[in-house]
Amino acid sequence: MDADFKVSMSDMVIALSKAIDLVSPKLTGHHQRVAYIAGRISETMKLDIYKRTNIILAGYLHDVGAISLSDKNIILAFDNEDTTHAEVGYKLLNTLPELSLAANYIREHHTPYQKGQSFIEGSLLLGGQILYLADRVDILLDKSKEPLAQKDNIISWFKERTGNKFMPEVVEAFIELTHQESFWFDIVSSNLESQLKRLTGYIILELDLDGLTNVGRIFSQIIDFRSRFTATHSSGVASAAVFLADKVGFSRREKGLMRVAGYLHDLGKLAVPSEILEKKGQLSIAEVALVKTHTYHTYRILEKVSGLEKIPEWAALHHERLDGKGYPFHVNGNNLSLGSRIMAVADVFTALTENRPYRASMNKSQTTKILRLMAANKTLDPEITAIAIFCFDELNRLCRREQLLALDKYKKFWQLEKK
Repeated sequence: MDADFKVSMSDMVIALSKAIDLVSPKLTGHHQRVAYIAGRISETMKLDIYKRTNIILAGYLHDVGAISLSDKNIILAFDNEDTTHAEVGYKLLNTLPELSLAANYIREHHTPYQKGQSFIEGSLLLGGQILYLADRVDILLDKSKEPLAQKDNIISWFKERTGNKFMPEVVEAFIELTHQESFWFDIVSSNLESQLKRLTGYIILELDLDGLTNVGRIFSQIIDFRSRFTATHSSGVASAAVFLADKVGFSRREKGLMRVAGYLHDLGKLAVPSEILEKKGQLSIAEVALVKTHTYHTYRILEKVSGLEKIPEWAALHHERLDGKGYPFHVNGNNLSLGSRIMAVADVFTALTENRPYRASMNKSQTTKILRLMAANKTLDPEITAIAIFCFDELNRLCRREQLLALDKYKKFWQLEKK
């Protein structure tokens, strides 16, 4: 499908990494710094560019399995050895061929070294050990203080644990690296992306539209699996958006882009704690304000990925209104694209017909009544809304089928995780 469509896999990984950082202020920049530290250690150990690149990609996503705020706090606890999130991260990413090796490294990134294990250059153990050490370096380093002043204490901490927690060869490479002042300055700098591109040799792992769709589907699971109430939301929105796009004459390529936009439309919701997503009562003013940030984050993160065409706009503007009173940019009807209008209707339709913490799913009569009201007050596009109402039964069956498939994956995923 669309051989001329190309998006960088690395750019998509970086986008997801930035979204994961939104889960907690404590994580800002953590994944990028771990990717850099791991990349420099890999370089010092003279690993080939393929392994080094996959270790860096794993660094960007190493905490992807910790999809709740409480898990994030546990991960950042000093000397924590919990491996649950590493296994979850592996299972989330392992189905993507482009990330299968990185997923294996992630699986091992909290596995302590056992005395007597041998150094094997190509082993998953080595990649996991590099990540393990890099993660601990970033947690040990106090970013509010001069990094060089902390160097000796950090080196001593690892020396004391060499051979029983950390692989000696990895510690040795790290210590060799620490003699460079620039290494410490880089860690706390705001310009790590150029260094990371150098470390990967500017390798571009390209995705066509089919590949991007698969990536988008996995991203949607990472976004939605945080709560049982959102576990199937993005799959429903994606299928509804494609259905409506087909009805208004979108091309095959445009419908493919719309599906990806549907999968990614709530990417910024990683900034919203799961407690708010599952709250049964009315949200406070502060909580409503926090929820409203999700579309802003979605747009700002996706707009930096070159080649996505209309996806950032279609994905992120689903809470704008025709009268310009939506959020976060107050785009009015004259400037709101057809794709964004479709996504808005798809999002509302899906939300109304699925269970939420504060109410049960609505039936056809209840849903169509609200849709008509929203079209009349210029919240939603009247023509797109009319299509959704006219085709209600067909659209609802499609959404339910896709959401049942997503629900089955959700249940199987967490059953596997508990084993």
